Amino acid sequence: MSSPARLTSRTPLTPGPPPAARTRIPSRGRLVALGRAELTLLVRNRSALFGALLVPLLTVGAVRSSLQDVDLGTAGTTIAEVAVTGAIGMALLIGVHSNLVAAFAARREALVLKRLRTGEPTDPEILTGIALPAATLALAQSAVLAVGGIAALDLPAPARPDLLLAGVVLGTVLLSAVAAATSAVTRTAESAQLTALPLVLVSSLGSGLFVPLSMLPDRLASVCELLPMTGVMTLVRAGWSGGAEGGDLLGAAAVAVAWIAVSVFAVQRWFRWEPRR
Repeated sequence: MSSPARLTSRTPLTPGPPPAARTRIPSRGRLVALGRAELTLLVRNRSALFGALLVPLLTVGAVRSSLQDVDLGTAGTTIAEVAVTGAIGMALLIGVHSNLVAAFAARREALVLKRLRTGEPTDPEILTGIALPAATLALAQSAVLAVGGIAALDLPAPARPDLLLAGVVLGTVLLSAVAAATSAVTRTAESAQLTALPLVLVSSLGSGLFVPLSMLPDRLASVCELLPMTGVMTLVRAGWSGGAEGGDLLGAAAVAVAWIAVSVFAVQRWFRWEPRR
């Protein structure tokens, strides 16, 4: 009785794809997965979530009360417009910058960043995935504030929605990059409240969130024009009122793009992927 033929010697097998090719996730899928995980952590962090949602809304009421006796006619704006555009600026500063400084520091100290770098995601994908939920929340809240201002405060619709959107998008990218750079000098997630505070204060006072630069002395206004958030707020305010000239808009966009470039360089040079010792 003849022995059965061996499969290994008689039957050719077509080699399958290597394991890496079978399990590799597309770049978009990795970003979605990182963003979903970060969104879960953001929702669980009640203080960060409530701060991002409530502070801009409270800003509207605070600004309207504090500017009741101020004549904004010479600045070509109204109290309601300043309140809404300032609230959009605060949504970016609190929702994006402050939250992301804490997020980057917390993920670093928990070794999450170190583990992610051993996998498929690239460094830009890791940083973008972590920033995605906060950026999306800020964009959505800016839209809600704009619609609420029109419906509840009798504001006219934005004269240049494209400029308003450009300002919010530039602000989101800028503050995400600044947050990543700031996390390099932030030891813990708790200390992020201190390291993120200077930009929030400087921007609130000097970037036109609540006081138009045209109402400041000329020399002070010239200095304030170079602050990180000034270009963003110039675009946001021009998008609502439509009164800015082309040269001013180009200058504002150039300031924002320059700060983005500086922040990206700082991230590439000093961002920390491992816990501080």
